[in-house]
Amino acid sequence: MSARTAGICFALLCITGTLAYTQGGTAASKTPPAPQTKATIAPPATDADKIKSAMSAAPASIANAATIMDIGKDMKMRTLKQGTNGWTCIPDSPSPGVDPMCVDQNGMLWMDAWMNHKDPPAGKIGLGYMLMGGSDASQTDPYAMEPKPGAKWIDTGPHIMVLNIGSAFASNYPTVATNTKAPYVMFPGTPYAHLMVPIGK
Repeated sequence: MSARTAGICFALLCITGTLAYTQGGTAASKTPPAPQTKATIAPPATDADKIKSAMSAAPASIANAATIMDIGKDMKMRTLKQGTNGWTCIPDSPSPGVDPMCVDQNGMLWMDAWMNHKDPPAGKIGLGYMLMGGSDASQTDPYAMEPKPGAKWIDTGPHIMVLNIGSAFASNYPTVATNTKAPYVMFPGTPYAHLMVPIGK
C-alpha cells in the first residue's frame, strides 16, 4: 500500500485516511517531540487527473487495460474507467508522497480485507505495482496515520509488492526497513504482511 503504503500503503497506505488506529504512548518529556508529518502533496481532483494518476502506478502494458477506481472518504469505491485485464489501478490520495497503486485480482481481495480489518483469503497471493513510490507511517502497524514520536516516514521508491505472503518470506528478507532500496517485509507478523521489492537503480 503505504502505505504505505501503502504504505502500502500497499501505502499503500494511501487509502486509510478515515480508518481509526491506536498510537502507542510514550514517556513524558519536557522537550516536545519533533513534528512527524511532512508536506502533503495534493492528490488529483478531477476524474481525468485521477485516471492519469492511477495509470502512472503500473507499466503501460498493464495500466492501459486496467479498471480505474477511486476510493472516497467514506471508503467506498467508484469506477472511473472499466478495464478488461483483471487489474485495478487507484489514484494518489492525500498522503505525504505520490503513491498511486495497481493490483491484480488477488491484490484487490487483499485490499478489501485490509480496509475491512479482515484476514485476507488464504493462498491468494497478489501482486501490486507502485511505480511512483510511496510513504508509510509505520512498517509494523497497517493502520498508522503518522510515525510514532521520534520515528520517520518510511519512503520507498518505485517498487512492486507481493501481497498476502503470510510468513513465507519472513526468514529470507529483512523485517525491519533499514534499507528501502533492497527487498524487505512490510507489516511482518500481521495478516497484511507483504514483500516490498524496489525496482530501478
